[in-house]
Amino acid sequence: MRQERVCVIAGNVFAVSDSHGDIEVDPRVPVGLFSFDTRFLSRWVLTVDGERLNTLTRDETAYFETRFLLVPGAASHYVDADLSVIRHRSIDDSFNERITVLNHGAEPAHLVVRMEVGADFADTAEISGPLPRHITVSARSDDGVLRLRYERERFSRETIVSSTAPAEVDPAGLTYRITVPPHGQWITDLHVGMAIRGEGGRDMRASLESHRQRVRQDMREELRAWLDRAPQLVAQRTALPAAYEDALTDLAALCYEPLSIAGRVPVGGLPWGMALYGRDALVTCLQTLPFAPELTSTTLRLLALLQGGQLDDYHDEEPGKIIAELRYGESAGFDDQPTALYYGAADTTPLFVILLDEYERWSGDTALVRQLRHPARMALDWIDEYGDMTGDGYLRYQRRNLCNGLVNQAWKNSPDAIVHADGREPEFPRATCELQGYAYDAKIRGARLAREFWHDPAYADRLEREAAALKERFNRDFWLPDLEYYALALEPDGTPVRVLSSNLGHLLWSGIVAEERSAALAGHLLGPRLFSGWGVRTLAEGERPYNPVGVHLGAVWPSDNSLVAAGLRRYHHDEEGARVAAGIFAVAEVLGGPLPEAIAGYPRAVTKYPVQLPFAGRPQSWSSGALLMLLGTVLGLRPCGDNLLVNPALPEGFGRVELLDVPGRWGHADAYGRDRSEARGRRPRLR
Repeated sequence: MRQERVCVIAGNVFAVSDSHGDIEVDPRVPVGLFSFDTRFLSRWVLTVDGERLNTLTRDETAYFETRFLLVPGAASHYVDADLSVIRHRSIDDSFNERITVLNHGAEPAHLVVRMEVGADFADTAEISGPLPRHITVSARSDDGVLRLRYERERFSRETIVSSTAPAEVDPAGLTYRITVPPHGQWITDLHVGMAIRGEGGRDMRASLESHRQRVRQDMREELRAWLDRAPQLVAQRTALPAAYEDALTDLAALCYEPLSIAGRVPVGGLPWGMALYGRDALVTCLQTLPFAPELTSTTLRLLALLQGGQLDDYHDEEPGKIIAELRYGESAGFDDQPTALYYGAADTTPLFVILLDEYERWSGDTALVRQLRHPARMALDWIDEYGDMTGDGYLRYQRRNLCNGLVNQAWKNSPDAIVHADGREPEFPRATCELQGYAYDAKIRGARLAREFWHDPAYADRLEREAAALKERFNRDFWLPDLEYYALALEPDGTPVRVLSSNLGHLLWSGIVAEERSAALAGHLLGPRLFSGWGVRTLAEGERPYNPVGVHLGAVWPSDNSLVAAGLRRYHHDEEGARVAAGIFAVAEVLGGPLPEAIAGYPRAVTKYPVQLPFAGRPQSWSSGALLMLLGTVLGLRPCGDNLLVNPALPEGFGRVELLDVPGRWGHADAYGRDRSEARGRRPRLR
């Protein structure tokens, strides 16, 4: 059974194969070579004398390259195989594979090496059931090039396969009839180029600065430069620097250069989210400001460029609204699905204002704040003009597109995520609690921007009055005094959704919580119903809809927990914030490699191991960003004018931690911290 999947990735180009390097369509997983939401290879199978190959070992040298050491036939051949094959695969703007055939015998080896090639040009939206397409194939043995092309009106995609060694090229692949001398080798380099053409047949990727045929050495240097620009972490707990570098490396892999603007922005993640998601990108940028601030300016400019400007039910678009999703595939291009620009999110718009303000606090980039004045004001206006659907002052959502739109348009956007304690679905439009926190925070931050940079004190005063009124109203209407926590949501008639959820942590992060109620929330968040030991569950154990493997009904999300921990520290619940951070860092240490999008909500005492979920992507930008945000949270990093404030509250067992050369408007600064056992002179337990 070929179940394990291997991925190489570079921004918006990625390839997923089996453990032997072969690509064959699997409806359960997006297997193939993909770029900008199209599959350019659906078949890539290597055989020698008609036999498939099996893996002896694999060397994943970097996220953009891997090496397979293979032998023909079954496992019994491993001991004394006279032949072995190395597949060295790499990704840049194209897909590259070097095939090396090694003859370990004393006689010449006469072999037929075959690479089967196919491309279905499926859209990522239809991977589980690709539609039939008419593919034009051009096979030329004289120049060793195989071209596969799909066209639909102005939409054109092409896969171009070329080889450095002479090959017999046919519509289904390339064949090499070779002789390898005793103890010798044979090598060919296969190159797979991808053309993405639009109106007039122009290759849309040709305008990208990245379309420069980077070699692997360039990418290694680029990764090293990325890591060198980030702060250096020195920690007594040896697992921390490894998890930190993994997170930075994963983020480097999950950034791409969009077609419409220069610079790099974070995509969602593998396997299903290799596209721009407004929410994921905004949260990732908030998480990474002390570590990779360059992502934020490009993300803000791109989101401002794509900001809604009209009423469009099909795309859930409204003036001032920030996008939820941007796709480049066929279904988006022809509006078969509303994903070319989809605006079905109620939280992206206030988060845009929050990020703009936070970015200025860290960077001092006042020019961008002034440049984005109009988009930011449009976003703030949207909160009241279109977000307040019932006139009660609360930010609500209800999809305009009744056929294809998302039912839930907050971060918990699965269809069953928002339910009453008895399992009933609330009426629309829904006002989830964290949306009110985001709206409050956006108004407070918008007021600062208006007063200090837009020279509009009257507008600033108005936003501050509105924020104060919202906070008072929220703490009256959402608070459940008998349960001592806030309702998950309100129905249009004010009926509260009385369930206990991780959304409480987002409220703390936003600052909308009344000070005297924060301790009760901290108790709930770290209580046994919500806190699994690995992290805070999305929904509390004991609620009727609770499901430990439910996407938003009990699973633990690192991204969610990063905001929870930051919120706890905002209200001075330092020990609780440290416990949340310690749980997520433990997940990273135990699993190793990329931090998954979510794990099951089983109690840590029961499972002893973080249980990964089938739906959860890995790597994911806001999961990798979560580790960085949690590190910044336990160190207490906070910009204050031209200074970086540091107020550490490290989890037990972390020992001494140093974060050196933190970038910001102050230039570079260092942050130091030690846990309580270290402060008391006890040696911490190291892992």
